[in-house]
Amino acid sequence: MSGGSNILLLGCGGQVGWELQRALAPLGRVHAHDADTANFTQPEQVAALARSLRPDVIVNAAAHTAVDKAESEPELARLINATTPARLAEVAAEQGALLVHYSTDYVFDGSGTAPRDEQAPTGPLSVYGSTKLEGEQAIQASGCRHLIFRTSWVYAARGGNFARTMLRLAAERDALKVISDQVGAPTGADLLADVTAHAVRAVQGHDGLLGLYHLVAGGETSWHAYATHVIEWARAQGLPVKVAPGAIEAIPTTAYPTPAARPLNSRLNTAKLQAAFGLTLPHWQQGVDRMLTEMSGQ
Repeated sequence: MSGGSNILLLGCGGQVGWELQRALAPLGRVHAHDADTANFTQPEQVAALARSLRPDVIVNAAAHTAVDKAESEPELARLINATTPARLAEVAAEQGALLVHYSTDYVFDGSGTAPRDEQAPTGPLSVYGSTKLEGEQAIQASGCRHLIFRTSWVYAARGGNFARTMLRLAAERDALKVISDQVGAPTGADLLADVTAHAVRAVQGHDGLLGLYHLVAGGETSWHAYATHVIEWARAQGLPVKVAPGAIEAIPTTAYPTPAARPLNSRLNTAKLQAAFGLTLPHWQQGVDRMLTEMSGQ
């Protein structure tokens, strides 16, 4: 990367986008845009921006991620998650740019208990999942040089997240009910950003490394066990915790109906990514504890 790359970062205001601003900075000049200057409901505007900047690398961290809301606004979800990424892929193909894009475990039906690899058959249960799958397929069909990272249960110290909600509720309530039959790996936006930067560097001149990868933290947990971990951490730190150790009740997904169906099994197999890029992915607890420490200092 002599002289550094010209990088277009889209969705820079989100959890992953915010971390990408930091992680991509050593690779070259980062042109960071959020919805104000690159509105994903305007595919042609976004395509024109990409065309005018002539980037070497386009990193798309923009998405419609309001999973339940997507059920009632499928056209908007499709525009943001599939149509505009497809236009970006066309521009990337024209210009020979690398397109980096993020997808989700929601492209699967969540059946069984085995971690799914990149070859596993898809079967989304929701509008969010199906529009994200459509986006992946459009990028693959465009013929552009691409990296697609499927991830799950993304969090960051900045902004709202599951851990923050649990800490607030644990300080207010005597008892909590948390879903225990959805299993996945909480994955930090910082980890996603760091692996992205590493991969972008690695694929320069090595097109054999391009393609689709699963990228999540190591290990697995349920939302119930995740909540318990967070609350026990807070208790050990002497933070205000009203809920008693045994008062976090495990409930099934069926007890908490939502407009969009959630996959019960969000386990993703990351062997391909770790082998291709020579990485070891840290255990989910490591990242969560770092986030909790960061949040407690805010």
